[in-house]
Amino acid sequence: MTGVFVLINSRRFPIISHLRDQGRRNRDGVSAVTCFITFEGIEGCGKTTQVGLLSRMLEEQGKPVLVTREPGGCAIADKIRAILLDADNHALVPLAELLLYAAARAQHVAEVIRPALAEGKVVICDRFTDATMAYQGHGRSLDRDLIRTLNRLAVGGISPDMTILLDCPAEVGLKRALARIETTEGAREERFEQESLRFHRAVRQGYLALAAGDPDRFVVLDGTLDIRETATAISKAVLSRLSQG
Repeated sequence: MTGVFVLINSRRFPIISHLRDQGRRNRDGVSAVTCFITFEGIEGCGKTTQVGLLSRMLEEQGKPVLVTREPGGCAIADKIRAILLDADNHALVPLAELLLYAAARAQHVAEVIRPALAEGKVVICDRFTDATMAYQGHGRSLDRDLIRTLNRLAVGGISPDMTILLDCPAEVGLKRALARIETTEGAREERFEQESLRFHRAVRQGYLALAAGDPDRFVVLDGTLDIRETATAISKAVLSRLSQG
């Protein structure tokens, strides 16, 4: 495996490269027979519901599954999540937001995702690096090369084997998301829901661009379809991928 480095403030930081092997990624210390599945999409696309349905289906088939999310997924990252999603933190500047996502991801990968993959589990994550490119790269218009560099540093060679993108119009997703928030008890994680419709449209287009650039990894589905219909399509796609080894 070739060593790759990024230069930051005259210091060299290693980035673990990864190789494809019949549709699988080899990871440092991680068995190639495991599977890392991510769900992506704009606010209100229905991905969290589908994460739950997929995990239950796989568990019923006897597969070891770990479900996690970003931002968050572990105690330290959850504290960063609270900062990122609290609407009272309206003064948070885009660059600080990006760096907080990177910090939360680095902790999450090291503490949760990498160990679970090493144990041979199917890991299902609600958002991952694609979300940062879509939201901070396309939505916030931050430098995409910088985002790629931070993502590489944070994940240390871990990358999804398969990404389910639930696509829906921004107007539909935002309406769903706001309705969900009104009926949810506890912390109101609505900082992004308060962004403009133009922002959410840019995020959606960012996701579609990412999917077009990596069609082997992405499965794009209509997020406006019936929940069960969508779940069936996801199950077929995931089981097909798992059957390939």
